[in-house]
Parts: sequence; structure tokens; C-alpha cells
Amino acid sequence: MKAILYAAHGGFDQVSYGDYPTPAAGPDQCLLKVKAVALNGFDPMILNGIPGLKTPMPMIPGGDIAGEIVDIGTNVPSGTFKKGDRVQVVPFQPGIGQMGETLRGGACDYIAVDAKFLLPIPDGVTYEQAAALPIAYGTARRMIMVRGLVKKDEKVLVLGATGGVGTGAVQLAKMAGAYVIACASSAEKCEKLREIGADDTIDTSKEDFVAAIHERYGKPKIWGGGGVDVVVNYIGGETWAKSLKVMTRFGRMLVCGATAGYDPKEDIRYIWSYELSIVGSNAWTAEDQVALMDMVQAGTLIPVIDRVLPLTDFNEGLQALIDRKVFGKVVFIP
Repeated sequence: MKAILYAAHGGFDQVSYGDYPTPAAGPDQCLLKVKAVALNGFDPMILNGIPGLKTPMPMIPGGDIAGEIVDIGTNVPSGTFKKGDRVQVVPFQPGIGQMGETLRGGACDYIAVDAKFLLPIPDGVTYEQAAALPIAYGTARRMIMVRGLVKKDEKVLVLGATGGVGTGAVQLAKMAGAYVIACASSAEKCEKLREIGADDTIDTSKEDFVAAIHERYGKPKIWGGGGVDVVVNYIGGETWAKSLKVMTRFGRMLVCGATAGYDPKEDIRYIWSYELSIVGSNAWTAEDQVALMDMVQAGTLIPVIDRVLPLTDFNEGLQALIDRKVFGKVVFIP
């Protein structure tokens, strides 16, 4: 079969579209014909190499996978699946690894997956939509709805809102009835965020988000008033201490990552003075994926897909992600 292969950690000189042995379904597995696979923010990081993370080489990237079952292992219980079924893969497999990170992913023609990590795709959900959901939207759903418990009429500030997790957070917070303020690095991206539901936007190429929040919604007061109720911050770095300055009393910061640095400058005074909460959210569950597909099936959620490319154009999609020219998700069709 054909696959995207990282020969070793490094740059694009290590990436190729070449031949790789076609897998067979093991006793507990189903063999999928990959119909769509999506990129995530960690894909360039895996190519570069993440210290302490063991990646099998050659690596096949792509953790978000949707496909059609073409073969079924002998131990898969009868009636669980049949050939021709459309399925979405659960890429985070507790105790085993993460597809696209520590397990080979789906940027290829075929992939064998344990049947327990497969979910049926509802009829009203396309392969491209199913591939856009698991990692980014699953992470956003757990952060917004499960851990963050975002409520109607709360003011929610989403930093770095144009990526997969960010667009998902904007949409899901809006679905919860919140007033959503989204940050992006250009007027064009801000306009797109308003199109998917943001009530207000901050162009961070022109405005400091702390100053903008204080000007538009008031500076937080220790005994209440001003600022926002929730900050979605998976950036970290210099945005961390700044985020503490925009939260109203009893505000909470939702954290699922730290793309700009995990060891930021801190200012603990704001945490005790305003009685703030820092709420961590790690990964997602199969239940999150099922709930998201049900939303798409019902028409209440439309995953944001920036572009759909043939797998042969993998480098184009990966470079766009690196250059931050992606709004939402990049999906490939093998």
C-alpha cells in the first residue's frame, strides 16, 4: 500500500509518499480502507521529534481516521461489525498509546485497528467530517462541556481560536449558550470566527487581549464585575499570567495544553485575590467522539474543515499547518 512515511525526525527531507507493507487484520482487529485522515497540531512536532516521546520509525502520521471495514479478525464477536461498515477510530488508546504519536497513524491506504477502538459513523456524517472530530473536537468537548461546565450567558474568551481545538471550543461554547470572545492573529481570521459563532473577536496582531477585555468588558474587580468568566488557554507561555488578569471573581481557566511553553511566569496574587480556578482537561473519551458525531448527525455542529487534499499533497497541508495558514482542520483523502 501507499503511505506517508517519516523516515526519521527532522524536516521535510524525511517525509515521503511511498510503499509500506499492507497490514492484515489480527484476531481482535478490523482492517480498514482509510477514507479520510486529518492533521493535528502535534503532527509537525512528531516530525521534529518530541523529547521523551518514543515514536516508531518509519512513522505514519495522522491520528484522526475514518474508514470502511474490509476485513474482520476471527475473535471479533459476531454481529459487532460487518464488511462495508463505516467507522471512526478512537485514536487515544489507554495503556497502548496515541495514534499519530506513539502508534502509527492513518495517512495510508489501509490500517488494522482493534475492534474495541472503532465507532460506527452515523449515516448523516461524511468521512471527512468524522475524520475532523476525534482529537481536536474531542479535546474541546471535554474541556468545554465536561471539565469546564460552561454555562449559558457566561463570557468565554478563547485564545488561539483558529486551530482545530480553538474552532471546536468556539462552536461548543456557543452551543452551551455562552457569549464567546475569540482571539486570532488577523482580521480575516477574526471574520471567519464570527462566521462560526463568535460574538466578539480580538485581532491580536493589533490589540493586546488584556487591554481589549478591560476596555470592552471592564477591568475585573475583586468583589465581582468586569472581565470574563472563562478563559480557554492551551497556549501557555506569556499568555498564562496575562490570562489571570482578565478573569472576573470565581473565574476559571481551562487548560488542555501549552503550545507556547509549559513553564510560564506566574502571578499567584490573582488566583487568591479573585478566587480563580485552574481546570485541567486531558485528552477525551470515546463517549466524547460519539456525542460529537451525534451533533453532526443532528445538524447542530458542523466541523470546520479548512481544506481537503489528496494524500499525495501531504506536504502542502503540513506546511500550511506550520505556517498557521489553517482555519480548522486539514483533511486528506488517500
